[in-house]
Amino acid sequence: MAARIDLTFDCADAVRLGEFWKLALGYVDEPPPPPFKTRQEWLRHHGVTEDDPSEGTWLCDPEGIGPRLSILRVPEPKTAKNRLHIDIRVGGKGDDRWERIAAEAERLKAAGATVIDEAEGHHMVMADPEGNEFCVA
Repeated sequence: MAARIDLTFDCADAVRLGEFWKLALGYVDEPPPPPFKTRQEWLRHHGVTEDDPSEGTWLCDPEGIGPRLSILRVPEPKTAKNRLHIDIRVGGKGDDRWERIAAEAERLKAAGATVIDEAEGHHMVMADPEGNEFCVA
């Protein structure tokens, strides 16, 4: 059986970034692992006493297919470009593919993303609200 991956983002604002990626990917808040009733209960069990919900956000694909995302607030600022990025695939082929890419980019811009570069007809490079680059293709 192949291993599965989770992705972890370090950021300045875990709540804002979590909300962005929930909207971008259609993800939902991940429930705490059993037997815990809340994420804070799980954190306290593991010795994390901070009850501030802005410390972290945990997301999952509601269909259980995509990787889980952990979005964690860290004190240090981002200093360099990420070496890993997410590609959001709008799917399909055909004459209207670029229009679907552009429409998805507009939806994500409304949620706080910015367009960095366009390879018209193929993909757009964008940045999430924290400046992390991703592609829409």
